[in-house]
Amino acid sequence: MTVSAVVFAVAVVIGVLLAETRLSMRNETRLRARGAVEPKGDVYLWLSVIYPAAFLMMGGEGLWRASRVAGAVVDPSAPSWWVAGLLLLVASKALKYWAIANLGERWTFKVLVLPDVPLVRSGPYRYVDHPNYIAVFGELAGTALLLSAWISGPVMTVLFGIALRARLRIETRALRNPRAI
Repeated sequence: MTVSAVVFAVAVVIGVLLAETRLSMRNETRLRARGAVEPKGDVYLWLSVIYPAAFLMMGGEGLWRASRVAGAVVDPSAPSWWVAGLLLLVASKALKYWAIANLGERWTFKVLVLPDVPLVRSGPYRYVDHPNYIAVFGELAGTALLLSAWISGPVMTVLFGIALRARLRIETRALRNPRAI
């Protein structure tokens, strides 16, 4: 990838993240107005730092790699990992937006539970409990491939996975028994 392509890709990824943040905040306000409760001990702060930092670090690594190969002769038979990354990123976004569409205003970055409201079991939630998190891992892996972030991609994905594991314990417990929050 060229430097300008990396800059464009990172700008699009960050722009979409900002739009998702705005939607999450709007939904959070609505949920709290309806009496949603947030379980204690959530790792939201860690996730809110690691997730955007992952894309910025991968962007930095992608820029570094692109600037090193600028003007170099590239082997045309070499695999085009950026194509696989782009396809994975697009597929992951499609899964994420399918999940968001089925959750509606119940989708936020935070764990907010409406007592006495049944869980969503339509769309991708018919098949798995947390399709949004599957999509997030796809976004991270796709971006790493797209930007040739061979170091920061795996490192940040593992860090995010560690934080997400803690989130899943809290979220699953809260969704199974909202009265215990």
